[in-house]
Parts: sequence; structure tokens; C-alpha cells
Amino acid sequence: MSEFQELAIAFAAEQQSPAWLADFRRDAAQQWLNRAWPTRKTEAWQYTSLLPLQKAGVSGWSVAKQPADIDFVEVDATRLVFVDGIFSTELSDELPAEIVRFKDANSAQQDLINRYLGKIVDTERHVFSSLANAWVDDGVLVAVPKSVQLQKPVYVVHVSTSGVTPTVANQRLLVVTETGSALTVIEHFITTDEQQNGFVNSLSEIHVADNARVEHYRINLEQEGLIHIGGVHIDLHRSAHFRGFTIAQGSRLKRIDYQVNHRGEGASLDLQGIYLPRNNQVVDYHTNVQHMVPHCTSSEVFRGIIADSSRAVFNGRIYIHPHAQKTLAELSNKNLLTSAKAEIDTKPELEIYADDVRCAHGATVSQLNATALYYLQSRGVSRQEAEVMLSFGFINELLEQIQSSSVQDYLLPRIARLFGRDNELLQQIHHD
Repeated sequence: MSEFQELAIAFAAEQQSPAWLADFRRDAAQQWLNRAWPTRKTEAWQYTSLLPLQKAGVSGWSVAKQPADIDFVEVDATRLVFVDGIFSTELSDELPAEIVRFKDANSAQQDLINRYLGKIVDTERHVFSSLANAWVDDGVLVAVPKSVQLQKPVYVVHVSTSGVTPTVANQRLLVVTETGSALTVIEHFITTDEQQNGFVNSLSEIHVADNARVEHYRINLEQEGLIHIGGVHIDLHRSAHFRGFTIAQGSRLKRIDYQVNHRGEGASLDLQGIYLPRNNQVVDYHTNVQHMVPHCTSSEVFRGIIADSSRAVFNGRIYIHPHAQKTLAELSNKNLLTSAKAEIDTKPELEIYADDVRCAHGATVSQLNATALYYLQSRGVSRQEAEVMLSFGFINELLEQIQSSSVQDYLLPRIARLFGRDNELLQQIHHD
């Protein structure tokens, strides 16, 4: 057991959690303490060290703050805002019947939470999910009844602020759909502009029932000092569909896991992601897609642009169980290194135990094309503009496929600032 594990459980004792979550929290705390602390010898953490978290010197929970400016996505949605893990009534909308905070849940909603909370995530495989369970005191339940399609997206914003001493925040989302329902969820993790020193542990669980559809966005554009470990865990049932998009900058330590379980025939997954570490940042994406039944499909496309002295990790795993005949599964990971000091560790994995499937996976690592750079420069384009055009083109294919125009409009200028170049140039490239 590490010092951080003991410290984290001491933090749990300081929380004022609902009594009906007490047993759940206690069991999770024991599980967290029983787990071996991941090291570089642990396969799932082979390329990413937890030393930044161990050395962070986190001292407890944040107190309620009111940040001056928050860079929200301009979207017609039901908005819920948490600041350093604390719900902000002032910044949030009035909630419809389908959405409730854990702390406000009635007995029926508590039963629903107890039925699904911690059941979709595999806590044995994802060690920090045990910590998320031990720390859970509030969160968001989105429960969509049978055949209901939520007209407005659910926009959950998690704001992290800076402080004199590093603090921790636990962020939790539980989505439960019933048969034939549909909704869009936007999870937005954001910081104020000040240098960050905290640790965010986030966990989302999504139950997609028969014939239900979920469109999910996860935006992690946080200040590079913040440490963030998070996961999205999804159960797909018969003919269910999940479409996801994720984008992340790096940080001292940023690790995001996606676990998708095909549990019903005819289920489908379409997941796309972009990661953009720079300076000395680290970003680590792990995806694990489990095909457990026949006639399911999954498609994953991830692109990374790694700059300066940053590091990125992509580990994409597809597992085809023996009964998962007629599976169609594809995984593509492409990476662009824009610096000689940038590093990527990519590891696509495909395990097949059925004999009638069609699967493909692949990864590439490349640098900016010298011939293309020369071609653009020979036609009057500056080298800086040429680099931006080629870099942006590398991820533009995925940006163009974002279904939400609000999310797309939000990301474009911010990616422009990330490249440190002229916004008008990227606007022109994007629309051309």
C-alpha cells in the first residue's frame, strides 16, 4: 500500500456523504486499500508514471469558490456546473425530471443509482475507479425513460481552480437509458487560467439499453499543471448505439480510459479522439472494447499531434470473445510528431477468439512532410503557416465529423490558440 492510498482514504473520512452511499463507499475504500499501487512494471501503466501524483502534495478537498470567468460551450442545453467538485447552483440551470444530483435523489432514484453505480466499470482493471467509488458523495444521474429523446443536450461542466495548496476533486456521472431512448451528453473539464496544482479523479458510467442511442462528448482542455485521471465506461445492449468524441491536452499527468462492453447483439460503437500534448506534457489514452456477443460493430479513430518535448501514449485494445461471431471491428491510430524531442508510445492490440469476424487495426507515427512543406512555401505560404496547415489537416478529418455544431464551433478557435497561430488561417483551412 502506498502513502497516497492511505492519504486518499483519509480524505474520504472528511466528506459529508449521503447515508445511503455509506456501504458502497466503505466497500470501495477497502478495495482501494487492497489494490497494489501501479508502477511502471504494471502493464496498464508501463508508459506513464504516477510519480507526479505521489509528489503533488495534495492536502484535502477544495472549498467553494466562484471563478470569475468560465469559458463555456455556447450550446442550448441543460447545464450543470461543478467548481472543484462542488455543485454551483448559481451557474447551473433548473434541472428537468430526467436529471438529478446524487445528494437530491429521492428513494426511487437512490435505488436506481445503487443498481448501476460502480457496476459498469471494472474496478479490478481500473484501479482509480475504486478511489472514485470511495470518494463519491455527489454526482449527476441522467435517467432517460423508455422511448424518450431528450430535446436538449446535458452539459456537465467541471471547473478546476488554482489554490495555494494542491487539493483533490472527485467527479461522477451516471447515465441510465431505457429502451429506445436517446440523448446527447457533453462533459467539459476546464480550468481557470491560473497555474493549477490539483488532482481530478473523474468517472463516467453509461448504460445504453436496447435500441437506445447516446452521443457523448468529453472535452479535456485544462491547464497543464493539473493532474487528471479519468474514465468513461459503457455497456451497450441489443442494437444500442454509442457515438463518442474526446479531445485532450496534456498535463503533468493525464490518463483517460475508455472501456466499452458489447453485451447485446447488434450494438455499435463509433469513437473518435484527438490528443494534443505540448511543452513537457503527458497524455495517455487507453481504450478497451469487449465484443462479447455476435453481430456487433466498433470503429475507433484516434489522432495525436505531439509537440515540443511532450509524450503521448495510446493503447487501443479490441477483444473478440468466442461467441462474438460476425463482429466488425476497426481501430486506427495515427500520430504526428512536430519536434525531434516529442515521443509517442502506441500499442494497438487485437485478440480474436472467434473464427467468423472481420477486424483490422493499425498505427502510424510520422513527421511533417518535407515535400509538402516545400511545396507550400514555394507558393508563397510561410513556413509557420505551412506547418499549421499540415498539422491542422491531420486532425481536421475528425473535427469535420463532430455532430454538434456548438462543440465544433467551440473547439476550432481554441485549437487555433493551441497552435499559437492566426485564428483566421485556421478558419479558412477549416471551411475550405
